[in-house]
Amino acid sequence: MAGSFREIPLNEVESGAQGLHVISTGRQSAEELSAICGEIHPYLTAVHIREKQRTAIEIYQLISLLVQQGVPKGKIIVNDRVDAAAAAKVKGVQLAYHSLGPSIVKKVFPDLLAGRSVHSLEEAVDAEKEGSDYLLFGHVFSTKSKVGVQPRGTERLKEITEKTRLPVIAIGGITPENTKQVIETGAAGIAVMSGILEAADPVGAARRYREQLERTSGGDRA
Repeated sequence: MAGSFREIPLNEVESGAQGLHVISTGRQSAEELSAICGEIHPYLTAVHIREKQRTAIEIYQLISLLVQQGVPKGKIIVNDRVDAAAAAKVKGVQLAYHSLGPSIVKKVFPDLLAGRSVHSLEEAVDAEKEGSDYLLFGHVFSTKSKVGVQPRGTERLKEITEKTRLPVIAIGGITPENTKQVIETGAAGIAVMSGILEAADPVGAARRYREQLERTSGGDRA
């Protein structure tokens, strides 16, 4: 049951706690996504709204649905759309290469956590200099969403965890079975998309990932 786990807040992930992030796939309706997240959020550290096809107002409305389903605003991260994140007063934003830089976001919206998506050590070092709070690195393993694109692997992930001071969340092809391998690189957590949100049993999938994180951290944190 979800109650057997201590929920890991984002500020602990910033300090190195091992977190579980779920990122929306863009393939589910707002109602379906919010209903699933309402059931699985006790296992999660963060819920990322990555809905490139949605407008700012649609993202704002999706946040409202998530909150209605019981997802705390303190767990919600919005990809790219700083305006929607600030208006809804959620925890933070996930920034891409084309987004506003972390330094700008932190200056204008000091209460927002600012994560940066990176794909190399150079990008990671730059993101740290720009004031990012954490990094999202991938893709680590082969994944259906990146068919034909060479995965970056755990060695490059480890290089980033060792050469930057920021918490690193790994993404891409991560399963419960390879979670331990990822965390042993020094990663602060993992991010999952379809492996949870499009699973036949999203709650069971989220539980399995969380259990693996707990085992890797040296025991249940209940």
